[in-house]
Amino acid sequence: MAGARRHGSVPGEIYSVPTSYPFRDGLSGEEAAEHTIDYITTHIGATEIAAFFVEPIQGDGGIVIPAPGYFARIAEFCAENGIVFVADEIQAGIGRTGTWYSIEHHGVVPDLVTSAKGIAGGFPLAAVTGRAEIMDAVQPGGIGGTFGGNPVSTAAALATLEAIESEGLLVEAQRVERALTARIGDWAERFDLVGEVRGKGAMFGVELVLPGTRTPNPEALTSVIRYAAERGVLVLDAGSWDSVLRFLPSVVISEALIDDAASVIEEAFAAL
Repeated sequence: MAGARRHGSVPGEIYSVPTSYPFRDGLSGEEAAEHTIDYITTHIGATEIAAFFVEPIQGDGGIVIPAPGYFARIAEFCAENGIVFVADEIQAGIGRTGTWYSIEHHGVVPDLVTSAKGIAGGFPLAAVTGRAEIMDAVQPGGIGGTFGGNPVSTAAALATLEAIESEGLLVEAQRVERALTARIGDWAERFDLVGEVRGKGAMFGVELVLPGTRTPNPEALTSVIRYAAERGVLVLDAGSWDSVLRFLPSVVISEALIDDAASVIEEAFAAL
């Protein structure tokens, strides 16, 4: 996770394990999954793991999309060992990637799904959805919170879900993916400081590297973000090395606005 070294200590019995990062590890999904599983079994022990939490498409981690087959094997491992497989969809879920949840791109059904952010159109709300035998395992009233079930946020969430369906916003997110791919998909070939362009729906990342290498280039990213902001284009940084330019546009953004923003960023690349 970006900036993890500055977060301080984490509670005991929470472990960070290697995942699939195709641009950097060069592994197939199955190979990366075995690497993850080997780490769990040799460093922790499968019997010590209650739940496996993962972003199917990492947000702050750099828009990292695990290789095909990775989650299928991980889900199989979890089922074999009584581990709850949890898809963290707080950033990538609720239509942003062209499906209701980004885990759908991997053809895997998780045991639990966490949602927030986009679920209520800006109102504070979070949700946990899961298999009945898990959700019903706690006695009535056993899980609650001061702000759980806020009626205004809940009404906003229902309106948001209805709008996604009635206005065809999943299809719109798919349109944005096609537009971004057409406009910036060749940046790795055109600019020597771009290592990879990757994404789904309205969620893309551009990984910046030192030219001719795969070494992260956070200095270039800082310069690009500053250049773009001064010209009215707001993009975010991401990645464990703060070297990924993150695009999170509205799912109804026009192709003209995408072109304008891309042109400014191309100017920033040229200025470097």
